[in-house]
Amino acid sequence: MTKAGYDRLSVELKQLKSEERPAIIKAIATAREHGDLSENAEYHAAREKQSFTEGRISELEAVLSRADVIDPSTLSGDVIRFGATILLVDEDTDEEATYQILGSHEADISQGRLSITAPLARALIGKTLGDSIEVQAPGGSKSYEVLKVDYI
Repeated sequence: MTKAGYDRLSVELKQLKSEERPAIIKAIATAREHGDLSENAEYHAAREKQSFTEGRISELEAVLSRADVIDPSTLSGDVIRFGATILLVDEDTDEEATYQILGSHEADISQGRLSITAPLARALIGKTLGDSIEVQAPGGSKSYEVLKVDYI
């Protein structure tokens, strides 16, 4: 995971623990004051939200405790590996696209952040500048050529 991804998850964890959790506890207490819990929709909604929040807190704590933080700017070369920013051209349509290969918790394809577990990323790992790759996509096979590899 990159430092930026680690920081984003840390901020989310802090927000969940310091803001969400106390707000949910307060909502549960308020709902309890309304009486019969078996028919209290506010109480059940607050408990459900608490369950989701506690699960997310546990997930983030586990991810952050196991994270290996890598700074892509300290890497270099033409071989594609974790942290690389790659400029690709679709060999059929000549459309260019830029992706950065990151951890699964940082991935957001709409922003060009590709999960290392994605088929395209797996096909790119180990390739170099000028290589062509073929990836099986839901719409069929796609061919790409690597135009540029950066570590920024």
